[in-house]
Amino acid sequence: MSVDTPRRIVLLRHAKADWPQTSDHERPLAERGRTDAPVAGRRLADTGIAFDLALCSTAVRTRETWKLAVQELPERPRTVYEERIYEASPGELIAVINETPEDVRDLLLIGHNPGMHGLADVLAGDSEGDSLVRMNRAGFPTSAFAVLTVNGSWKSVEPGVATLVDFWTPRA
Repeated sequence: MSVDTPRRIVLLRHAKADWPQTSDHERPLAERGRTDAPVAGRRLADTGIAFDLALCSTAVRTRETWKLAVQELPERPRTVYEERIYEASPGELIAVINETPEDVRDLLLIGHNPGMHGLADVLAGDSEGDSLVRMNRAGFPTSAFAVLTVNGSWKSVEPGVATLVDFWTPRA
């Protein structure tokens, strides 16, 4: 794949989690999360993006979100559970993105706030329509996702290089 080929990064925040007496990393999805995750998966399928790779946080709620969402996609992408996504800052998430193999065109990250919102905001040097306004107004709630396009290699992803082309939330 040429580095001139536009690439897409989709940032999906995990679905609504429960608050049982357990560590944050082990928190499962709440009932609403189990309902919203497949809806997010259907909406991801509606984008027509054929993900080459999904990078998912190792937290229970992100793994459960992905398990429910991926069932709605026409094809299951290769999935890597990446512990560095849990509690990651936008800079740490960019470092993970920079390691993406160059043959990957469309990348999905399943993670947490404030990292997902922060990353979308930091990467988006431009936006289409009102997507940036809607994202910042909504605050990137659970099960929301942002679609960004970038030109160049994954190693060249840095603040301001992407265009936010879509933002979706189940509670519009």
